[in-house]
Amino acid sequence: MKLKKILIISGVILVAAAITAFTVVRAQSGYTKVLTAKVVRENLVSIVSGTGQIKPKTYVNVGATSFGRITHLYVKEGDRVKKGQVVATVESVQAQAGVVAQQASIQSANTDIASYVAAENTAQATVDHSIADLNQKLLDWQRAQALYKAELIAKSEYDSKKGAYDTDVATLAQSKAALVQARAQTASARGKLGTAVATLTSDKDLLNKTVSVAPFDGIVTNMPVREGETVVVGIQNALGSTLMTLADLSVITADVKVDETDIVNISMGQPVDVSVDALPGKVFPGVVTEVGDQAILRSTGIATSQSTTGTEEAKDFKVVVTLTNPSPELRPGLSATAKITTARRQNVVAIPIQALTMRDPAASNGGAIQTVNAASNADGGSPSGVDKTTQGVFVLRSHGSKLESQFVPVTTGITGSTDIEVTSGLKAGDEVVIGPYKVLRTLKNDVKVKRDNAAAAQSTESS
Repeated sequence: MKLKKILIISGVILVAAAITAFTVVRAQSGYTKVLTAKVVRENLVSIVSGTGQIKPKTYVNVGATSFGRITHLYVKEGDRVKKGQVVATVESVQAQAGVVAQQASIQSANTDIASYVAAENTAQATVDHSIADLNQKLLDWQRAQALYKAELIAKSEYDSKKGAYDTDVATLAQSKAALVQARAQTASARGKLGTAVATLTSDKDLLNKTVSVAPFDGIVTNMPVREGETVVVGIQNALGSTLMTLADLSVITADVKVDETDIVNISMGQPVDVSVDALPGKVFPGVVTEVGDQAILRSTGIATSQSTTGTEEAKDFKVVVTLTNPSPELRPGLSATAKITTARRQNVVAIPIQALTMRDPAASNGGAIQTVNAASNADGGSPSGVDKTTQGVFVLRSHGSKLESQFVPVTTGITGSTDIEVTSGLKAGDEVVIGPYKVLRTLKNDVKVKRDNAAAAQSTESS
């Protein structure tokens, strides 16, 4: 009897379970299970990310300006230097000897000039003496002429006075020629002195180039050479030796590359949060201070204007971010990620990005629906290759106890990390379909739907 009762009870339970399952399946037949979300008001922030490295705003490679062996390095990597401080010297025996020799030449030239000036003064005195003597001889001859006409002196005395006068005329001409020669010698000596002074300036410049000084206050960030090594000067396309790299770390920047699809949203002065791989958990605020105008090929790092290939490939643009409060821990070359805030919206209507779809309004009964990447169509435009389509979402509408899908065109604004702004077409509190993707891509108007958010929540928790 007991066994019979157990069998009867088990049979009743099985029949009830079968009836329940049949009822549930029949009730759900004709319905499409969808994931939904409420349209809400929230604050949205649009962010563009870029990767690059930390760089000082001002840095310089101190290169060799003279050929020779390094005689002394006065600093080491990591040292702080002041503007004008001597940081390195190269052997300067020949340059120093050239300066000394030229200084001696200048002294010799000055002595020669003094000698020529004295000779010039002597010649001038001789000219003056000759002029005075000539004037005396002229008076004697004129007196002799008067006496000779009066027949008071002999012809021989008259001829003697005239000869003395002619001699002094020649002597004066000779004295003047000597003065001109003396002045020419002085001018020549002064010209040689000018040449010697110019050569000395050149020799001093060569000597100064054997001494390297810091061009500004900064830190030695790299020193690839050692004392005793020979350095060379760069010529034409051949690079010269680099003694060290100096950086002014008072102003730190992050040079990052931004995808070409995002560069149109970036402008000067936008706020940026910079994170550094070597300093996890720390975020450094900054602002955009430079936006590149030239695209850079991602594969080679060469600007498109310098590339000779016509191959279409991904491109980036350079963006410079200046940190507003740099940390002493930052070092040039550290890998960095910049999150640039391109737009902010307060208390706007927003939906999940995956809710956006594109449909052909000419298609009958809702037509086929194509989902798109809303992040790349945040301005409400159509995706590439899709013509005559309308951007919108499927909204749940109640018809008695049933729910149906209804396509509603919308216009969108900025895109956040997971949500997108809706500027028209929806209001807060509306319920929209956000998935599954396979269902959403083929969903039509007036289709009976059933919420299946619980299964999605369980799947999320389990993952």
